[in-house]
Amino acid sequence: MPIREALELAKKEGLDLIEVGSSANPPVCKLTEYGRFRYHKTKKEKESRKAQHQVKVKEIKLKPNIDVHDFQTKAKKARSILEKGHKVRLTCIFRGREILHIDLGEKVLQQFAEELKDIANPEAALKRMGRTLVTVLAPIAAAKKKA
Repeated sequence: MPIREALELAKKEGLDLIEVGSSANPPVCKLTEYGRFRYHKTKKEKESRKAQHQVKVKEIKLKPNIDVHDFQTKAKKARSILEKGHKVRLTCIFRGREILHIDLGEKVLQQFAEELKDIANPEAALKRMGRTLVTVLAPIAAAKKKA
């Protein structure tokens, strides 16, 4: 129906004319109260946000001369984080003269990634930022895990 007629009908009914489908040809409109329309729209948006899974990045800090037991404890913690579907940022911090032995830090981070290779893939290569060495592990998709 023409826009003029639709507006007159809306006025007579005491309702608002709301454009619902602007991409359709001709555009689709609806007679309803605008406040009620907005309420239902925000309610739908909230529901859709609830269904989405937010991926968080958790950080685990290591030192280049970490002991075996400490390494295993941190690997266990990282495993539980990855199983929940979150990413893990591994940070190796160099203090004092440790910066001269970056290869030790790289070795620790590679060993950590190797320990978790069954449930995680390195998302980024090792990256040096000042006195820290950083990499990110992302969980393997659930579909791949089942296969």
